Amino acid sequence: MDRRALLQAGAAAPLLPAARAAAAPGTLRVAFNAAEAGFDPPRVSDQSSVRVHSHIFESPLTYDPLAQPATLVPLTAAALPEVSADFRHFVFTLRPGILFADDPVFGGRPRELVAADVVYTIKRYYDPALRSEHLYQFENAKILGLSELRRRAIASRTPFPYDTEVAGLRALDRYRFELRLAEPAPRFVHVFANPQLTGTVAREVIEAYAADPMAHPVGTGPFRLAQWRRASRIVLERNPRYREHRYAAAPAEGDAEGRAIAERLHGRRLPLLQRLEFDIVEEAQPRWLAFVGGEHDALLPVPPEYGHLAVPGGTLAPFLARRGVRLQRWLQAAVTHTYFNFDDPLVGGYTPPQVALRRAMALAFDSAEEVRLVYQGQGEPAQQMIPPGCYGHEPDLKSEMTEASLARAKALLDLHGYADRNGDGWRERPDGSPLVLRMGFVANLRARRSSELWLKRMTQAGLRIEFEVAPFAELIKRSLAGRLMSWGYTWSAGSPDGEFFLGLAYGPNAEQSNDARFRLPAFDRLYERQRVLPDGPERLALMQQCTRLMLAYVPYIAHQHPYANDLLQPHVQAFRRHPFLSDWGRYALVGDAVSSA
Repeated sequence: MDRRALLQAGAAAPLLPAARAAAAPGTLRVAFNAAEAGFDPPRVSDQSSVRVHSHIFESPLTYDPLAQPATLVPLTAAALPEVSADFRHFVFTLRPGILFADDPVFGGRPRELVAADVVYTIKRYYDPALRSEHLYQFENAKILGLSELRRRAIASRTPFPYDTEVAGLRALDRYRFELRLAEPAPRFVHVFANPQLTGTVAREVIEAYAADPMAHPVGTGPFRLAQWRRASRIVLERNPRYREHRYAAAPAEGDAEGRAIAERLHGRRLPLLQRLEFDIVEEAQPRWLAFVGGEHDALLPVPPEYGHLAVPGGTLAPFLARRGVRLQRWLQAAVTHTYFNFDDPLVGGYTPPQVALRRAMALAFDSAEEVRLVYQGQGEPAQQMIPPGCYGHEPDLKSEMTEASLARAKALLDLHGYADRNGDGWRERPDGSPLVLRMGFVANLRARRSSELWLKRMTQAGLRIEFEVAPFAELIKRSLAGRLMSWGYTWSAGSPDGEFFLGLAYGPNAEQSNDARFRLPAFDRLYERQRVLPDGPERLALMQQCTRLMLAYVPYIAHQHPYANDLLQPHVQAFRRHPFLSDWGRYALVGDAVSSA
């Protein structure tokens, strides 16, 4: 019986060879489960791309790497911003002397980060030529003048006027910039802790590489792109221009592990690594085998298909523990979901029969069974789109999302006229026309198992379903263009607030994060009211009303909140991922070969 068979059977695991020693000193090797799209923040949203460019680009703020609850701290900013009492005026001051990584565009001279760079970075989201799905993060804040500038560019079919100053976004001097908003935005500051949104670029770099900015990321972060074989391998190396940045963290009083990490790393210069190597390994089995064989230093996280082998019952398997492997297990602020395209004449719409079809599909599909069989129990069935760990999550809410009932699904379909009229075994639409559901899936083993479960459950309900299989990046393109009837993946929180997940159903976000293209005025009014309120009972009540409208109209089926079971080889030390940070390589330590100087 070979090693692969042993792993699949979960037998004789102690006979596995010890993990190979780490590669070059100061190198962390990790696998991604999906190919990257590229490294220009406004243009991408896939997890692989975000993880890479978060190590290259920096936002003005970040989160303390260990504090619980999440705590904002300065990164390229000199301090937290000045915020007016009405949450409409923000002033940021950047630290002088921060440099971009070297690039031929700079002509061999150091290039300092200045306030105008942040202004340009934000304006890029408004450029119609980019069609960024993240624009809503700024438009929702109603920055004075920028949306009007975008509309004029669209109407006149002229390039976006980056040099036109607006009242809502200005560089005050070399290091200070301000934002003025039309409405209060109490949580807008968190946008500036997300390198996906405010990872700052240099204008001359973007313009010099306009033909392919995705392949030329140049930022102020701790790493720079050294090698890139598309959909295969990405290598980052330490940025020689990176400033003196010392480790500091404030873990919670009862967090023994966090306090040990903070004490060990306090005052050490970041990054602690010299090199990050990312391999694209889409299938779960080779990703698991590469870690067990020592080819990768961390498994972030264990593929759910191997959760029963690596973390049976939620604890580290003895054969891994004997090798010194460590487990870090946490429930992610994330939700795995399926959306329905409301612009599609079959699954979209707001009439009772259209709503009934979506509700019947949600009732017929068994999310708890999917967690058990497809994800090997490595998740918690979801009752709502807002995940645990985010403001607005309702821990006591019970919904139909995890109460599968084929009988109720069939009864609902019967009631609204979805019946088999021609005797072929499949239901037709109420008007007698064919009913064929289509759903997107990526091409990996887990997706195949999920699609098999969908096929089984829909067939039992008398609903015909077909699948569109394509790479993740291609499905994203089709989704943004409105060419998918339904699809599903995992959204992870970028901040500790649940507003993002409600925003997935906000009408003006259609063609951006609102994949469902759900447009319900009653929902939009509630969403807009909660958005301008500070945290408290009034806002929570509005958020709960939003959640119930999403449950009633079913633009999304929330399936599960996944566990992250991170496995670390013995030589990976003082490492813990933060729920809202993607640049964990900044703080990772492999061995102890890095000087504390």
